[in-house]
Amino acid sequence: MVKKKNTFKVIDIFSGAGGLSLGLTWAGLDVICAVDNNEFAVKTYQKNFEHPILCEDMKNISKGKLFSKVNFKDEEVDVLVGGPPCQGFSIRRRGSDTDPRNELILEYVRLVQEIRPKLFLVENVPGILGKRGENFLNEILKLEHEGYLIKTKILDASDYGVPQNRKRVFIVGEKLLEGKSFFEFPKEDEKVGKKMTVREALEDLPSPLESHKDHPTVPNHKREKISEINQLRISYVPQGGGREYIPEHLQLECHKKASVEKAGHRYSYGRLAWDEPAGTITARFDSFTRGKFAHPEENRTITLREGARLQSFPDDFEFIGSKVEVAKQIGNAVPPLLAKVLGECLTRALIKRNRKIN
Repeated sequence: MVKKKNTFKVIDIFSGAGGLSLGLTWAGLDVICAVDNNEFAVKTYQKNFEHPILCEDMKNISKGKLFSKVNFKDEEVDVLVGGPPCQGFSIRRRGSDTDPRNELILEYVRLVQEIRPKLFLVENVPGILGKRGENFLNEILKLEHEGYLIKTKILDASDYGVPQNRKRVFIVGEKLLEGKSFFEFPKEDEKVGKKMTVREALEDLPSPLESHKDHPTVPNHKREKISEINQLRISYVPQGGGREYIPEHLQLECHKKASVEKAGHRYSYGRLAWDEPAGTITARFDSFTRGKFAHPEENRTITLREGARLQSFPDDFEFIGSKVEVAKQIGNAVPPLLAKVLGECLTRALIKRNRKIN
């Protein structure tokens, strides 16, 4: 169970299972409340944190509802954080540029306007900076008319100790204090010298049971059943390779017709490499048919716990739900180690603000 540490108060909306909350807590911030509308993510969050979480549609959330939940009256929230659903902005998503999930960013902006935190942080995919995200990014930028300075940066989780290449956009708004801002993104010298590899992240984990039962000591570490033909297919794939190594007579018809480079097919039936960081852990990493999610040596998909480790979750962080639900929680999370780095940046800014006031 994660313990609270200091007096800088944070509310985490669109919290999911709690990757962002966990990292911010590691940085010493006091997450006082969270909100998400996925019942399984909420159960996971409740399992791992002491503070309350609301299972609500964000459209039904208001400042009054949040503050009553944590018995707040007029106290000021220091930081509002959240990662609104990002799939609508993904450059890999096919179809129309219009996606109803994108509108949840407007709910985030509304809550910033209601709560007026000293700082706010938004996490999303780099696609939000492109055509699909232009209108919604502009809504965030409008907060500059309400006294916030907006800063944006793309960070790669592998630069901060996470064993995974994962680029995400972080947007931070700071309420100007006497015309000044104090928040700064992590500097170059805060990056790790050597990136963590899959081997360093996974090698000490016992192999999941051949019986496909839950592991007796490691939560969420279960070998999933796969068909004999998929076991045969993946057996041809070397470390770091993909479906191009599978003999033609075993390939799916759709793969025979598609270029290896074609979006949506390139990394399917892929295998992780021991001595490199993993690729991005997605919400569907529970099957190597959807990406480079096969174990480096064994002919199987990585377990949910192995995926959680590649996201930098500790082993005592237990996930609740079906295989699909847990994979979604893990894949959608902000890696806690990256969140910790951002939490330290937020803390430094808040301390400087206090010194300015005092």
